Amino acid sequence: MADQIPFNLRHWLQDRALRGLIWLLLRLPYRWRVPLCGWVMARVIAPLAGYRKRVRDNLALVLPDLPATEVDRIARAVPDNVGRTVIEIYSGPEFVAHAISHPLTGGGVTALEEAHKAGRAVILVTGHFGNYDASRAALIARGYRVGALYMPMANRHFNAHYVKAISGIGTPLFPRGRAGLTDMVRHLRSGGMLGMLVDQHMAHGEALTFFDRPALTALSAAELALKYDALLVPTYAVRRADGLSFDIIVEPPIPQGTPEAMTQALNDSLEALVRQHLDQWFWIHRRWKMKAR
Repeated sequence: MADQIPFNLRHWLQDRALRGLIWLLLRLPYRWRVPLCGWVMARVIAPLAGYRKRVRDNLALVLPDLPATEVDRIARAVPDNVGRTVIEIYSGPEFVAHAISHPLTGGGVTALEEAHKAGRAVILVTGHFGNYDASRAALIARGYRVGALYMPMANRHFNAHYVKAISGIGTPLFPRGRAGLTDMVRHLRSGGMLGMLVDQHMAHGEALTFFDRPALTALSAAELALKYDALLVPTYAVRRADGLSFDIIVEPPIPQGTPEAMTQALNDSLEALVRQHLDQWFWIHRRWKMKAR
């Protein structure tokens, strides 16, 4: 059967360029590769793609009192972190080795260990912060059964090798939508853990707050936790000063309540951490797409 997806030359060219860059970078030692990809993203790609402007616009919206020098620093540092994250994900075992180089920390570590031993399902929630796949890598390497829900990319060419890269960190992976639903539910019912990101604009989400502004947020993580009696646990990977390793933080489980209250608690958890490390959250996302009420 012929491919029903229209051929998109622009997507194909973007994919070829990115594949070429990744191939070249992977020829370098890890300690050079990661900062170099950060530099390329911050100094070359971000200005062309308008990422710096988007960072500035978001900061002006929610943190208008930041000094201009701090805004300039964050506008450079955020795409640098994004670039590091991309090449780290493609670096497989080398990335995993850095993700597990320090012990798990935080008030939720014991609860996570107990759930693992008891075979109780856990929804692990993180945001586009630090390297969002480092906590998954660290937990899988320690023997936890962690699957991940991911959003397929619009560029199907890039999506194919991106999924291959994140599969190298660990499986199972479940695409959002009907395609991955059955396997995801089976994984949770068997007592597995599921990693999710919940900090992007969702058109059909609930109008909760993030940085004191309305932000449409998916309730799906909380709804899954309630439906399958799973713990809802915020977990993060904070990039260390060396730029290569991480502090893996496991926070205490979110108490059961309404999906709205539980999801707002997730937003509050992420916001508190972002305020401590403003340069590690992906401010390039269009997180706020609605007017304040």
